[in-house]
Amino acid sequence: MRTTLDLPDELFLEAKTRAVQQRTTLKNLITQFIHAGLRSQTITISQPERRTPPPVAIRRASGQPQTPALTNRELQAILEKEDLRAFCKPGP
Repeated sequence: MRTTLDLPDELFLEAKTRAVQQRTTLKNLITQFIHAGLRSQTITISQPERRTPPPVAIRRASGQPQTPALTNRELQAILEKEDLRAFCKPGP
């Protein structure tokens, strides 16, 4: 069956070099690697890097001091403190 693969340039060059060194075709080398990968017990899939979203712009009224930029972690900590205060507040 014919298929198309989009490989990073470095990976393609490494595979092509190895195929030449082993005196085989790139097709045979990749077929061998796929067979070996499918036969292996564990499959490790690398997780893509987590990208953090850009900060959100906050509008402010003129003449007021600028609100400091907070990270998501800092905002989460503030929200958790508020939740704890509300939860631990003594009843009437």
